[in-house]
Amino acid sequence: MIKPNFRHIINGKRLATAIAQDYKTGEILMVAFIDEEAFNKTIQTRKAHYYSTSRNMIWYKGEESGHIQEIKEVLLDCDEDAIIFKVKQVGGACHTGHYSCFYKKLSDDGEVVTEYEDKVFDPEDVYEK
Repeated sequence: MIKPNFRHIINGKRLATAIAQDYKTGEILMVAFIDEEAFNKTIQTRKAHYYSTSRNMIWYKGEESGHIQEIKEVLLDCDEDAIIFKVKQVGGACHTGHYSCFYKKLSDDGEVVTEYEDKVFDPEDVYEK
């Protein structure tokens, strides 16, 4: 089995970049890091697993919220150090309550012009305080 090149080293951990994309619309949902163990779990379970650089651990997307990502297709870039997971997103992908983490549109001077997406869930109802 071909595997990504985990060439990015953060906190001593070898990682690759993972992009979650809605498999029907093509909308980019989120970007995260992934290590070899999280990649293997993702391939085996067909559910997205990532590596948290702030918590230094693997996390199963939706473990706490129930907003899982079902893997439909996996793409590897030409350098094999970035992955696109085409997913069926259940609920929202973003911890802020939005469907996508990319909901802020910026003006030419870098200011937030608009948040163009309504929230699909209330984070206070989902995450423990």
